[in-house]
Amino acid sequence: MMRTDRRLTIPRRSSLIFLSAPVSESIMEVRMQPRSEGSQRCLQFALKTDPHARVLSYADHYGNNVHHFDVPGRHIQLTITAEAVMEQAPQAELPAALTPTAWDELDQLTAQHDYWDMLMPSHFAHPTDRLHNLARELNIRRRDDPLGLLRELNTALYESFDYAPDTTHVDSLIDDALRSRQGVCQDFAHIMIALVRELRIPCRYVSGYLFHRREDHDRSEDDASHAWVEAFLPELG
Repeated sequence: MMRTDRRLTIPRRSSLIFLSAPVSESIMEVRMQPRSEGSQRCLQFALKTDPHARVLSYADHYGNNVHHFDVPGRHIQLTITAEAVMEQAPQAELPAALTPTAWDELDQLTAQHDYWDMLMPSHFAHPTDRLHNLARELNIRRRDDPLGLLRELNTALYESFDYAPDTTHVDSLIDDALRSRQGVCQDFAHIMIALVRELRIPCRYVSGYLFHRREDHDRSEDDASHAWVEAFLPELG
C-alpha cells in the first residue's frame, strides 16, 4: 500500500496577555512548537512576540522545544504568535485490545524506568472519596487488558458527564465535576488521570488544539484549547 503524507499549515495561534498595570520587564517560557515524533514531523516553526523580543530555545527533559525570551521596558500588553508547517503520515490503527499478560509487561516496564511523575497523585489529579465511588460505579479495576480497560473508561466518562462550559474554573478540583457530573475537558482529563494512575498505568495531561471534523461530533468548541490524556502501554508506547 502506498503511504500518503499530508502537509498542513497549523493556523496561527496567538496568545494575548493583558496586564493590570505596566510592568518593567517580562521573562517568559512557552511550549508551543509541535513535536516531531511518531507519524508527524514539524517542517517549519516560527514564534513572534509583540513587543519584539529575541527568542531563544532549548529542549527540556521531556524532549519539548521550549522558547524563552525577555521583554525589557515598560509594557501593558504582550502578544505571542506561533505558526507551524507539519507533515502528517497516516497512523497505524490501534488494536482493539492487548493480551491479558500486558499487565505483567506493564509492571516490568514501569519497574525498569522512571515513571514516578506519571504515576503519583498531583494537585488536580488525586484520589478522593468521590473518585473511589466513581471507580466502583464504573467497575474500574485491573481486569481484562490495559488497552481494553482504557477504551472502556474513556467511553464511560463520556457517557457519565455532561460537557458544560463555565460550570468549573481553571483551578477547580475534581470533586467539583464529580459532584455535579458536568464540566469541561480539563476536568475530564484530571478525573481520568486520577483513575488511571490508581491502576498503576503511567499517564499524563496533554493540552493543545484539535482539528474538528463534522463527523467527529466533538463537544468542545472550534479553535478552543483542549485537554486530553496520554497513557503509556507495552508494545504501543
